Amino acid sequence: MNQSDVVIVGAGHGGAQCALALRQNGFEGSITVIGREPEYPYERPPLSKEYFAREKTFDRLYIRPPTFWAEKDVSFRLGCEVIKVDPKAHTLRLSDGETFEYGKLVWATGGDPRRLSCSGAELAGVHAVRTRADCDTLMAEVDAGIRKVVVIGGGYIGLEAAAVLAKLGLEVTLLEALPRVLARVAGEELSAFYEKEHREHGVDLRTGVAVECLEGDGKKVTGVKLADGSVLPAEAVIVGIGIVPAVGPLIAAGAAGANGVDVDEYCRTSLPDIYAIGDCAAFACGFAGGDVMRVESVQNANDMATCVAKALCGDEQPYKAFPWFWSNQYDLKLQTAGINKDFDTTVVRGDPDTRKFSVVYLRAGRVAAIDSVNMVKDYVQGRKLVEAGAKVDVDQLADPEVPLKSLL
Repeated sequence: MNQSDVVIVGAGHGGAQCALALRQNGFEGSITVIGREPEYPYERPPLSKEYFAREKTFDRLYIRPPTFWAEKDVSFRLGCEVIKVDPKAHTLRLSDGETFEYGKLVWATGGDPRRLSCSGAELAGVHAVRTRADCDTLMAEVDAGIRKVVVIGGGYIGLEAAAVLAKLGLEVTLLEALPRVLARVAGEELSAFYEKEHREHGVDLRTGVAVECLEGDGKKVTGVKLADGSVLPAEAVIVGIGIVPAVGPLIAAGAAGANGVDVDEYCRTSLPDIYAIGDCAAFACGFAGGDVMRVESVQNANDMATCVAKALCGDEQPYKAFPWFWSNQYDLKLQTAGINKDFDTTVVRGDPDTRKFSVVYLRAGRVAAIDSVNMVKDYVQGRKLVEAGAKVDVDQLADPEVPLKSLL
């Protein structure tokens, strides 16, 4: 039987950081990382940005060169996934039929792209943007000469993909079922700004639109049929409607969790010797009023990984890392600090028409989050306001001439 002192399931950002942090904190036991993809850990955010735009080759996306892991004595089982967890026996059943025994288990599987539930969703030419293989397949179709692409979903993945495709000169239609893009993560001001930007770059962006089904020629997608009966011609469709936490084997083994797998303040699941980190882990977030939620970000995955690694090395401390996010679209750099959940007031600093502004979110009079577009100084200083939960004068907050650091 295969055996390792620590087994990390998932070879993404969280899994890689956990292995790295274990060695950095002096862990001398055996470490094995099990990854579903055939690739060593690589950065995922550039997939829908620089990699898809051919601005970065894949070898520049590696979190560490493949040789690094051998030097750190970290073993990998790639192209393989865990299909069953036995928490009593401390064993895993792998998709290749083998059994793996663990001392401690770290679940870092992230999530799978949420699929369309309508007919036609399985046609060729329907893509997610989650893995290298996803992007390579789509890029091959672009190289083959497709021109008309429909993007379903107005979150960050959909908007980033639409921006790259538009820059490549393709005819892009973006469909969002809700009344505005970024409705779940941003205020109306930021949504309106990005809708305007995409339209000015040639994207046919439509909100409040429901998809009835995808049409095809029996093999490949040819169009997207809307609820009003109209059909949009499509040579390719990108689906960016969120992820489903990849926690099936843990839940089947008895782990608590409804939206992902629940973890405590030390990232421990309800099963003995099993931790969970990253996109698949639901925890009580102090920056969202203590609500139990999943935070889908590289920062969260990395910081949870470090928290677990320290705990496994005898330095157990509760997870309290500060959440931050970013998105690149066209020549716009959006930086977000904090979580705006349940905000009741927004304050705009600067003029969106200049393409340099910030939106500050308040909850019960205190700064809860900030979105900064091409405003690095606002982001850096605003982050400190969020961390402090500062109460500020709204008029001063709205004045872009008043440095945010002066409001602390």
